[in-house]
Amino acid sequence: MTTPPPMENILAAAAAASKTVLITGVSRGLGKALALELAKRGHTVIGCSRSLDKLSSLQTELASVSSENNKDNKHLIMDTDVRSNTSVEELARAVVEKKAVPDIIVNNAGTINRNNRIWEVPVDEFDTVIDINIKGTANVLRHFIPIMIENKQGILVNMSSGWGRSAAAQVAPYCASKWAVEGLTRAVAKELPAGLAIVALSPGVINTEMLQSCFGNSASLYPTPESWAPKAANMILNLTVADNGASLTV
Repeated sequence: MTTPPPMENILAAAAAASKTVLITGVSRGLGKALALELAKRGHTVIGCSRSLDKLSSLQTELASVSSENNKDNKHLIMDTDVRSNTSVEELARAVVEKKAVPDIIVNNAGTINRNNRIWEVPVDEFDTVIDINIKGTANVLRHFIPIMIENKQGILVNMSSGWGRSAAAQVAPYCASKWAVEGLTRAVAKELPAGLAIVALSPGVINTEMLQSCFGNSASLYPTPESWAPKAANMILNLTVADNGASLTV
């Protein structure tokens, strides 16, 4: 009787198999670092962002780091505003037309308000945080979950934050948005059919532009997105349906 391989070997093989990963907010910070790390490992990246000027250079970077066994894979980079339901719908349509249905989606696009007490946060700034962090996440779920259901499999990762599980002064809009992402994730987990899973993933405290806006020069004491990406990629690639509804931290 043949002894089955250890579970860690099965998970490693699953992570090593080439996957198609959609990442929102891919032009900078955690999204860009994760995209480059995945491309380096031979995975296909579908990336979107509003920063059109940064997307063409990212396409070149992705091609240059792609592993030798994945040089023929075409990464798809699109100008998409996750705040717009129509824009996300167009992204979903393009993905289906190119037969590039993602195995994994990372809802990474996010923003934070400038440090301020809630009664001093400008209305448009509050709205932007809600529109990107909550509505943007919901727009992606609205248009891509049906595609994954049709494909009978898929992992959805909603980027959360430590401030989606705790709170801090001066960033109330951001805290509210990330608490919403945590609640949205848990609720959607109860709606997904077999074969799909959704998790909320806190990246930890990483030296991004968003952290710099809160912490100032102290942000430099924390890890860079580039040093964070390998660990994050390992974790995301190894997620399974058993993780459905979990709140995790890299």
